[in-house]
Amino acid sequence: MAQEHINPEQFVLEEEIDHVRLITLNRPRQLNVISSKVVSLLAEFLEKYEKDNDVELVIIKGIGRAFSAGGDLKMFYDGRTSDDSCLEVVYRMYWLCYHIHTYKKTQVALANGIVMGGGASLAVPLKFSVVTEKTVFAMPEASIGFHTDCSFSYILSHLPGHLGEYLALTGAKLNGKEMVVAGLATHFVPSEKLPALEKCLLSLNSGDEDAVRSVIKEFSVDVQPDEESILHKQSTINKCFSEESVEEIIKSFEAEASNEGNEWITAVLKGLKRSGPTGLKITLRSIREGRKQTVPECLRKEFRLTINILRTVISGDVYEGIRALTIDKDKAPKWDPPVLDKVSSEELDLVFQPFKEELELQIPAEGDAYRWEGKFENSAYQSLNAK
Repeated sequence: MAQEHINPEQFVLEEEIDHVRLITLNRPRQLNVISSKVVSLLAEFLEKYEKDNDVELVIIKGIGRAFSAGGDLKMFYDGRTSDDSCLEVVYRMYWLCYHIHTYKKTQVALANGIVMGGGASLAVPLKFSVVTEKTVFAMPEASIGFHTDCSFSYILSHLPGHLGEYLALTGAKLNGKEMVVAGLATHFVPSEKLPALEKCLLSLNSGDEDAVRSVIKEFSVDVQPDEESILHKQSTINKCFSEESVEEIIKSFEAEASNEGNEWITAVLKGLKRSGPTGLKITLRSIREGRKQTVPECLRKEFRLTINILRTVISGDVYEGIRALTIDKDKAPKWDPPVLDKVSSEELDLVFQPFKEELELQIPAEGDAYRWEGKFENSAYQSLNAK
């Protein structure tokens, strides 16, 4: 008999179905944004399930047009005058990210809608991440003066070539098919089949990975990116986004825009140049460091960056970006400094500098986080760009 537990605010729904637990993000009007309450509930549920020998399979899904649209920007904006007002939720979110990467039970994400920002950490790292034709993925943090967070300096840095830098700096969107091909999701299932898939997973009543994979495969279809997909532009992306600095990347990208067939670059460049200079530089450095870091190392670094950015150690751009996007909605942020060459490497060092050990994110230095890049083993992306 299924038991449904609804918390008073109904932000997260919990259902117990024999050996399966179904978590549903239930803030459709807010695109299932990850608030402090949601973070706490998710952490509570996942920890409880992991300790329960009766639980074998955990399914996470969203209601409405979004799986999860990332963090609650207004919460951070409202807390900007209080030095530590958001410290606890940031800490809890990074612990949740680590927990998801190292989770002992089989997890399945049914991501039928927007999968953006920190909310993507509830889908992409899972052993099974199912997407549909309605799924849209993006990491747009740099555009508001922030940085690529919630383990994505690790995930994006491990994408083939320099696709990670491209996605992090431009905030470019990928659809469900592109996510599967690139290795950011494991299966593509048409949205009309998603209810039936969920029902079969519940009926399976098991966390056996081979059995779960077999059930999902029955509903999934093989996909290839559309002809105009950015995934067909890997040579151009590698050439431009392998440059050492953001300034050099933009210069190289501008040069490529004049070549026949590269008309797509113009719009991307326009968005890139509107983004916060400080956020862009922090993001590029973080992604580059991520290539040589473990998941725990990336999470500790990102926690550091998040706290320092929220505390405006070198710039208040994140609050200006949030104001322009969600508060006044004028989409005209006034960055400080306004240009890339005014952001020095010495200033960047300040936000990357380690805290005293007792102030760092307290997660195991190594642990048994599975190697996320294993998703590439069956990815079509490698063969796509080997032609």
